[in-house]
Amino acid sequence: MNESVEVLLDRVQERGGYKIRREAAGAVRCVLEVLGAHLVGDDRTDLARLLPHQYEPLLTEGPSASEPLTPAAFIAAVGARVDVDAGQARRAVTSVLATVAEVADDALLRRILTQLPPGHAGLFGRTDPT
Repeated sequence: MNESVEVLLDRVQERGGYKIRREAAGAVRCVLEVLGAHLVGDDRTDLARLLPHQYEPLLTEGPSASEPLTPAAFIAAVGARVDVDAGQARRAVTSVLATVAEVADDALLRRILTQLPPGHAGLFGRTDPT
């Protein structure tokens, strides 16, 4: 099922406590760009198919990361893209990734988490896979 942009942004806006839609949209854009750089293969495209088609290029067309990011470095990378402090960046990351976790099935989410260093599951609102 492909989420609508409005539904996705509503969820991120509510989760992140954003007052205006534009802030939620900016969070989605930045987090998906960073996430897409750290995913490879079918996992990128499988996730992109579940999100509104406008977000597909953010996941699939960006350059691949040169090295994996710890959860703290992932948050810092998002913060650097939108020039916000660590608390605001963490809010963006957790609100977007928890929304992503809602639309991805458990198998896809497990595959995504295995591509990321340990500790990222918490950013998705989940526990680390065993």
